[in-house]
Amino acid sequence: MAKVKTLYFCQNCGAQSAKWIGRCPSCGEWNTYVEEVVEKTDPNTAANAWKASSSVGTTSKTAKPKPLGEILYEQESRLDTHDGELNRVLGGGLVPGSLVLIGGEPGIGKSTLMLQIAMQLDGLRILYVSGEESEQQIKMRAERLGRQQPGLYILTETNTQNIFRQIDQLQPNVVVVDSIQTLHSTLVESGAGSVSQVRECTTELLKYAKDTGVPVLLIGHITKDGSIAGPKILEHMVDTVLQFEGDRHLTYRILRTVKNRFGSTSELGIYEMQGAGLRQVSNPSEILLSQRTEILSGLAIGATLEGNRPLLVEVQALVTPATYGTPQRSATGFDGKRLQMLLAVLEKRSGLRLGQHDVFLNIAGGLRLEDPALDLAVCAAVVSSLNDVPIRGEICLAAEVGLSGEIRAVSRLDQRLGEAEKLGFAEMYISQFNAKGLDLARYGIRVHPAGRLDEVLTGLFG
Repeated sequence: MAKVKTLYFCQNCGAQSAKWIGRCPSCGEWNTYVEEVVEKTDPNTAANAWKASSSVGTTSKTAKPKPLGEILYEQESRLDTHDGELNRVLGGGLVPGSLVLIGGEPGIGKSTLMLQIAMQLDGLRILYVSGEESEQQIKMRAERLGRQQPGLYILTETNTQNIFRQIDQLQPNVVVVDSIQTLHSTLVESGAGSVSQVRECTTELLKYAKDTGVPVLLIGHITKDGSIAGPKILEHMVDTVLQFEGDRHLTYRILRTVKNRFGSTSELGIYEMQGAGLRQVSNPSEILLSQRTEILSGLAIGATLEGNRPLLVEVQALVTPATYGTPQRSATGFDGKRLQMLLAVLEKRSGLRLGQHDVFLNIAGGLRLEDPALDLAVCAAVVSSLNDVPIRGEICLAAEVGLSGEIRAVSRLDQRLGEAEKLGFAEMYISQFNAKGLDLARYGIRVHPAGRLDEVLTGLFG
């Protein structure tokens, strides 16, 4: 008979203890230990839980150490998801036997994205396991997406042993689990979503993926601070961690790589949420700038990078006399503390009087950006709104602004210049240090190198 005992688990990092501890010695957080009931099982049964639930062979060979030179390696072909944005983020497609975790806020579109991908994999058997929605709800979403996939099978189940029995019968090529926090294993007595259950269910799915070579896609919940719910070890166990971001009240979504064992962590995919599902955005700069019908004051175009992808975004500023005694400083999509710093630089180094004005800043399109190359565009937009003088529409800016008012160089300027040239911009203001090591003659765009912020403001506004 299995022995039942209780342990205390840290809800932040997953560390365990035989007794309650006020402060976790692993992550340093306070009051995160929660008591959970744990059933001690046979280690062989726990390690092969997915095999114990199926008719797959019960014997397994013992691993032995091998010299590195004797290990045979063959380049495995990736599975094309028929989604260019997801393929880019994954590094070229799904790797056989990989475990991919996708997290994001409620309602952001995680389930829609996974169902849409599953319906695009023609010629394959896909098992979509849902512990949150009924079959009818998934069918409604599938009809809204407007595609038919005869090889897509829906299973509404939360018990991992039952799931593996169905997997053994169906033999799918891809497995999607929505979500990992709803699954529970009979090998652990605690409730679904607890640290021990999430860890045990992930271990079983990881063992299944590595033994069979079938890629498994997991949807994960997130906490109020934006991190994926469950123990931190969950992100260490999986091969790839993707974050689905964006404001659900706006149309654009960003799929960002947090961890990737098979590719770069600098890639990102951009989608637009529509009534018929998520549409891939192959040229986001053109869409983000397509609503500029007339030239107004307070608008500046900045060349930024999101991952390895160059983007041209519209920086909007509104400067008005302060109604109350304390002027307001508000930034949407941009770091508010950095805005305060740039306003101080404008006052100290350029002689502008902003102490009696409210300043509002917005990055159009609902994007949240942290690239310091947007500093110059932010300063130009603020000065444009303050003086009510518009910036010419064919000008874009890409440079960091230092505390002494100097214009600092930014990385990968050649990609920013290429994106600006492709979209028809005629001029770009950059740092003079960037201009030294770059062949500007091969670009069909006029470049204005500058060393001080005052030089740029003089060139823009006279």
